[in-house]
Amino acid sequence: MARALHHPEAEQLDLSAILDALSDPVRRGIVLRLAELGEGRCSAFLDMGSKTNLTYHLARLRESGLVHVRIEGTSRILSLRREELEARFPSLLPTILDSARREAAAAG
Repeated sequence: MARALHHPEAEQLDLSAILDALSDPVRRGIVLRLAELGEGRCSAFLDMGSKTNLTYHLARLRESGLVHVRIEGTSRILSLRREELEARFPSLLPTILDSARREAAAAG
């Protein structure tokens, strides 16, 4: 049986940790894609980097509290923690997503 993954409680969400996690463009891209998909398997992000790098980026997003990861068999399913983020930091996630969309449009 897989061990449970640590996720910070809603009251433990830290703005500095969230902003630090979002300082990387790959992680911003992952958050943007999750916002569009609703949820996704880790394999949905393989075009964004190697498995090793993705493992690192996904762990940073989970540890910061931006995403929730649930284990289903051999898969890990990711989703944004929209409700908790909105309750703790109103309008932060929509602002970040708007900025990431503009950044993605400008890049390509």
